[in-house]
Amino acid sequence: MTSLLHSLRERDAFLLPLLAEVWKVNVDLLEPPQMIEALNKAMLDPARAEAIWETLNDRERGALIALTTPPSNGKMPEAKFNMVFGAIRQMGADKAAKERPHRNPTTPAEGLYYRGLIGLGFELAETGQRRIVYIPSDLGSVLPLHKTSYDDLPEEDDDDFPVEEAEPLAALERVDNVRPADTSLVDDMTTLLAYLQLHAPLLERDTFAASDLTALAKVLLNSDRARLVFLLSLGVGADLIEVQGGRALPKRTEARRWLGGSRSEQLRKLAETWRETGAYVDLWHVPGLHVETEAGTMSQYHPAGARSAVLDILKTAVPAQGWWSVDDFIDNIKQDSADFQRPNSDFDSWYIRDNDGKYLSGLKDWDAVDGALLDFLITSPLHWLGLVDLAEGAARLTAYGRAFLGLSAYPNPTETGEKIDVSADGSLKVSRKVARIDRFQIARFATWLGIENGGYLYKIDTDSINRAAGQGINTGHIAAFISRATGDAPLPAALANLLNNWKAGAVASVQFEKVTMLRTTAPEIMKLIMETPALRRFMGAQLGEMAAIVRTDNLNDLRDALGGHGIQADIIGG
Repeated sequence: MTSLLHSLRERDAFLLPLLAEVWKVNVDLLEPPQMIEALNKAMLDPARAEAIWETLNDRERGALIALTTPPSNGKMPEAKFNMVFGAIRQMGADKAAKERPHRNPTTPAEGLYYRGLIGLGFELAETGQRRIVYIPSDLGSVLPLHKTSYDDLPEEDDDDFPVEEAEPLAALERVDNVRPADTSLVDDMTTLLAYLQLHAPLLERDTFAASDLTALAKVLLNSDRARLVFLLSLGVGADLIEVQGGRALPKRTEARRWLGGSRSEQLRKLAETWRETGAYVDLWHVPGLHVETEAGTMSQYHPAGARSAVLDILKTAVPAQGWWSVDDFIDNIKQDSADFQRPNSDFDSWYIRDNDGKYLSGLKDWDAVDGALLDFLITSPLHWLGLVDLAEGAARLTAYGRAFLGLSAYPNPTETGEKIDVSADGSLKVSRKVARIDRFQIARFATWLGIENGGYLYKIDTDSINRAAGQGINTGHIAAFISRATGDAPLPAALANLLNNWKAGAVASVQFEKVTMLRTTAPEIMKLIMETPALRRFMGAQLGEMAAIVRTDNLNDLRDALGGHGIQADIIGG
């Protein structure tokens, strides 16, 4: 604990005479070190301390009591203290001489600070260093903190001063518009890893190019782009995805290990990654906030520290089983831990704009920044991870959420290991209950068709067989996999023939080409065209007595030339 002597030594020298005036200490002929010694001796005198106590108003006494009683125990984050007891103006010698804050304080906090009863310091929190307000431990022991202006009231009317830990939220009896959480993030991570394996897409900052976003939207259970950015960042943070040359790729060993786990293990891995990762900065993704990430002190921001602070509060502040108000949870944090994400309890050194371009700073914009982040954490990451159900203005911990907070063991439901459904034409229906590692493999050798009724549709065709061959997967591998995944059921004949015919790859190749064809009304007209040099130069191969291919780039020139020879040309479908 900090002593009064240390606190006095931390003060600016010009403040020492102000304190001497308050405590009636003669320091006219003393240098600062001697002033400090004299003040320390006088302020620790119980009689003088009680005299100063008698000059305090109820709010000032309440602030001291709040500082010295649990849970504060002598110190409090400056942001929290300021919200209840006001800010302390910091001023230089000239302004202090003019304002005389020891005689004319503007807030209870200022009245205590300029009497020397409280000090300002720092402590290390999970978000970094933060400013605190404290009462010197030896000074606290001589102040008559047990005495209040309510001493003569009956005991039952004794009133405590505010600033206590917020009470746990009461469970709500009724909610509307329930949106249950699910574990679809696991399925979409599987899809994303398969997509990266096949396409190795280029990244544009923390997301994909428009063409990849469009393609992924067709095969993800939830195509919300904000959630996809979250998914990509989780993959990087969990070491499932790596970036090489600007391209995103699955990290082979770690990805396969994750894919082979149970759904519960996979979800737990993603949730624990979010708890600890710096790859995803939640604040930067809050809708309506535009964070200048390189400006001010944003480089000191620790997203994992902010998350940890919120999760610690969540663990004790909300019902383990019932619904609770999101707004009330946010209000409790504002009252009790307003600086949960602010290094040094600094609310003025970030550059964040709203949608109108207005910069948001200071405690006055807490709701717009810090409150908005808390709402986002609950309604987005925690919900996406399957940890909280949502309703209108309310949330509820799921079984996974309670386990994540350490309130219970992780659920580990039995997985049925459902088999895939193979159609005669090579189409595959794969439910979410099929092992994720099996669906990852299927995506490597089958063409993706999309999603239907929450299941995945694929088809084995010549294109997918060729693509698989480029990954070292031959038709024998495909046949063996399908046989195992269907419980050794025989392959449909058409699919078996397709795989058999492609054992050695393509035996020949053909090309499809779009062409323009000229068709005449009589063989004689085609003969005239082909025997007239001025017309024949526009023609391609003749297809019969009355048809021939026309070079598309010369179509208009041919039409004009035909007209010059008295032949009317009509273009159909063009």
